[in-house]
Amino acid sequence: MKITVDVEITPEEMRKLFGLPDVEAFQRQLMEDIRERMQAGAEGYDPLKLFQPYLSGTLASWDYFQKLISSLPASGAKRDGDGSK
Repeated sequence: MKITVDVEITPEEMRKLFGLPDVEAFQRQLMEDIRERMQAGAEGYDPLKLFQPYLSGTLASWDYFQKLISSLPASGAKRDGDGSK
């Protein structure tokens, strides 16, 4: 048996349904801040410096993730309990 339910709901209603915060004002303020920085430094525009405050935590997390993945054993490595010696 297969049951399908179609629900028409706006993104705002979905956020409220799941109890997620409304971040529209924060996003608007963030974009305005970025616009001001771009206009202030249009001649010496450096996108990396512009987004550095917002990406610093993300880049640190990515470095940690890469270290974690590189520390895992290769998928072809034999395990002690797999019956092969």
